[in-house]
This record gives sequence, C-alpha cells and structure tokens, in this order.
Amino acid sequence: MSVLATTPVDRMDRPYSRRWWALGVLCLSLLIIVMANTSLIVAAPDMTRDLGLSSRDLQWVIDAYTVPYAALMLILGAIGDKYSRRGALITGLVIFAAGSIAGSLVDSTSGVIVARAVMGVGAAVIMPATLSLLVATFPRSERAKAITAWTATSGLAIALGPLIAGWLLESHAWGSTFLINVPIALIAVVAALFVIPPSKAHDYGRLDLVGGALSIATLGSLVYAIIEGPHFGWGTGPVTALVVFVVGLGSFVAWELRHPRPIFNLRKFGERVFSGSMLAVLLFFLGTFGAIYFLTQHLQFVLGFTALETGVRLLPLAGAVCLGAVATGRLTPRLGMRVTVTTGMALGTIGVLLMTRIQDGSGYGDFLAPLILLGVAIGLSVSPCTEAIMGSFPENELGAGGGVNDTAVELGGALGIAILGSVLATSYESELTKAVGGKLPPEAMDVAKDSIGGALAAAEQVGHVAGPQQAQALIQAADHAFTQAVAHTSLIGGIVLAVGTILVGLILPNRARTQAAREEATSTPDTDTRGTDAKGADAGTDARANTNTNADKHEKQPVS
Repeated sequence: MSVLATTPVDRMDRPYSRRWWALGVLCLSLLIIVMANTSLIVAAPDMTRDLGLSSRDLQWVIDAYTVPYAALMLILGAIGDKYSRRGALITGLVIFAAGSIAGSLVDSTSGVIVARAVMGVGAAVIMPATLSLLVATFPRSERAKAITAWTATSGLAIALGPLIAGWLLESHAWGSTFLINVPIALIAVVAALFVIPPSKAHDYGRLDLVGGALSIATLGSLVYAIIEGPHFGWGTGPVTALVVFVVGLGSFVAWELRHPRPIFNLRKFGERVFSGSMLAVLLFFLGTFGAIYFLTQHLQFVLGFTALETGVRLLPLAGAVCLGAVATGRLTPRLGMRVTVTTGMALGTIGVLLMTRIQDGSGYGDFLAPLILLGVAIGLSVSPCTEAIMGSFPENELGAGGGVNDTAVELGGALGIAILGSVLATSYESELTKAVGGKLPPEAMDVAKDSIGGALAAAEQVGHVAGPQQAQALIQAADHAFTQAVAHTSLIGGIVLAVGTILVGLILPNRARTQAAREEATSTPDTDTRGTDAKGADAGTDARANTNTNADKHEKQPVS
C-alpha cells in the first residue's frame, strides 16, 4: 500500500485499513469548527473592552461566522461530491486557518468581523466534507460507531474551546484564541493526504447552480433576519431579508421540484425517518444552543468565574456527550431511533427546565445537573439522526447530505440564540428597569440595560461618580435581573423542546417500520449510475465489498 492515500475506497476489495485514522482526521476537522465559536464565548469580554465593541458589534463578531456557514453548506457539499470530497476538506481547512491567522492579527471591529466571515466560509466547506467522507470510507456495519465518535467530538469541543481559550487569556491577548485552530488545521491537512482516501461521485452530471444560488439567498437572508431582527429591531434590513427569504424559498421549492437532478431532493421530506430526523436536529439545537449561550454568560458575569474557570466547569457537559453517544450506539440498534431520539430530547427538556429554578444565591452546583442532562441528550439524539439523514442520500449525493444535516444544526443553533437570546435580553432589561430605573444617569442606564456585561461596565462608571456602594447596588440589581431572565428564558426553551419532543415522537416511525424500510432498501436492486443503491448511501457503501466489477447487477453482500 502506498504511503499516501491514493486509491478510492470503492475500488478496494475489503474495508479500508486506515479508516479509523481517517476518522481521527475528520474529528480533528470538526473539532476546530465547534471550538471557533465556543472559545469566542470566553474571549468576548476581553474583545469588548479592547475594541470598544457595542452590543451590535459583538453580535456580529459572533454571527459573521454563522451566516456564510449556514448559507453555503448545501452548495459546497454538492461541489465536493462532484469534484473531490477530500479536496474540499483540505481547501476548507486552509481557508479556515487563513481566517484564524487574520483574526489574531487585526485590531479593528470590521477586521475581526471579516476574519470571522472567512472562517465561516472555511467551515462551510469542511463540515459537509467530514460527513460525506465518513460515510464513503466506512462500511455500513461500522458507520454508526464512526458517527458516534464524530458526535462525541462536538461535545468535547464545546468544553475544550473555552478551556484552552481561558488558559491562553490568563497570559495572552484575545487574539491568541484565534490561533488555537491553526496548528490543528495544518496537522489535519497533512494527515488527510496520508490517511483519507480520495472520494467523489461518479457520473455526477451538471451541478444545479440555480438551485445552489437560490439556497444561498434563502438561507443567508433567513439567518441574517433571525440574528438582526430579534436583537436590534425589525428595521429595513431584517424586513428586507425576510422578504428575500420568502421569495427565495418559493423559488427554490418550485425550481427543485421541476429539476431533473436537483441539488436537494425536497421529496425526501415525505419520508418519515428523514423529516423526523431533520425536525429533531433543528428543534433540539434550537433549545440546547440557546441554553448553553445564556448558561455560560451566567457563569462568567453573575458567578464571576474567569474564562479558564468557566471552561473547566463546562467539562461535565463534554463528558456527558461522550456518555450519551456511547449509550445510543448500543441502544439504538435494539430499541430503534424513535426511542433514543425522543428520550434524548426529553432529557434535554428536563435539563433546560431545571434552570427555571435558578435564583439569587444559586451556585455552580445548581447548573451541574442541567449541564449533564444536556450533554447526555446531545449524545443520545444527534448520532441516530445524523445516521438516518446521511443514510437517506445515495452515494453520489453524500456531500449534499452532509450539507443538509449541518444546515439543520446551524440553523437550529442560530434560531436558538436569536429567539432565546431575545427573550433573555427583553426579560433582563425589564427586570433591571424595575429595580434601578430612574436611579441612574440616562447614559449609565442605557449601557447597563444593554447586557449583563454592560451593567458591569456601567457600575465602574457609577463607582467613580457616586461611590462604591452605588456601584455595588447596580451590580446586585443586574445579577438579580439576569438570574430572573435566565429562569424566564429557560421556561420558554423548555416548552419549545417539549413540543419538539412530542412532534418528533409522532413523526419518526416505530422500530419495526424503520427496520423494514432498511431491509427493503438493501434488497432492492434499484441502482444509480455507479450501480450502487439509489435509496441510500448504506447500500452504496456495502457494494464496495464485492470484487466482481460486474456485481452491480447482483445482490450486494455487506462488509463485516
């Protein structure tokens, strides 16, 4: 065997020997995508002080990453299918590393926003490539285990990002947190050439460029509107974006339904496993991302933990994700995905609702149970849904399948932070106004009600003018207001997750139906242009075990 990985898996007569090393590289690539956001959470206070960021500035420093990331994944996943999935991964890693280096060097708000946007473009190339390469590299019998490891990596990154960033911030400026990604990206680029085999769709045909352009306009305008509108008001920009979204969505649906080879086959939503999995991913990440967003703020601003201390206290979340992922790998084949997915969503619902009990004087111990429940919920729910979504796509469309799955994740997270973040901000402002309205100078009040971080900055100003007692009173009022806001927001998030759990339970088929559908898919001789099963990637992957080049007309024997 060559030192470099040069032979595609579908030309091998047995499972690829370096596939677990390949999975390690794919997990490293996923790690930096998630860490790019979680590390920024703890670096945000230093960035705000250094660059003088307003609330709007900080929001767009965070979300400049999200807009291109969500909008481009579908089309970039399809491009990877057509030309090279491994090439897409390496290209994305290079773009991501370049954006990270730029982010560490700039010293202006606009510069950071542009650097984050470049990183978002890189992430949009990397993310669907990781899933498509995973499915293309692993035989069906091992795919669930591989996706479980992929999911557990996300949980590890949620805690590892703040932990490493917090450690760096102890002795370095916030720019150093961008550099976390660079060595990992470079290692992944080099390792990909040695352990990830080349992969692309055969006889893909023409790209649906019109559908791709419509998907970018539709998703980009939607994400922009849900970021800008709830936080800063429904002015001309967000309203225009909503109009573009509605027109774009209608055009996208009409075009895709008529196109002979659409970039995304919308008729998949008629399949209960696919539509239930998509809904589960969307609503689950809406609730959990929103909860993690305000939970980390409470740890830093109310309980007063440093960036490093906050990272350490998020470690139980990462451990719980790994535990849940291992459990779902064993339970889903026995009980069916409806049981494990709805159980995970129910545990997530309980975890979020437990935060309604947070009150003045609550400590870290009161957040420990919600953290563990959210982690177990992520581990239990995400792997089966990801496997089901990817399994519904034929071999030629694995990149697009990864793009669809990851778009649901990112869109759900953006909606969660936008909707629950808006509820949090409104509730916080209302509670703070009731407590100190009219007692502060208008300028200080404007800063204090903008955010809990703003209240701490305003308290410092008040302390210089009115003395330390007044400053302490403002801090106590802000802490109380934010604590109340967390409780109110948790109730809304819990209700959303509870409704989502019921809907997903009703849509996902029972275990017998799911198993029957899989058996039908693997026994049906319906083939695509490569001779692989057109009903899903599972049969396409299993076909690699057959060494007879004419075996595409006969029954495929699964690799074991």
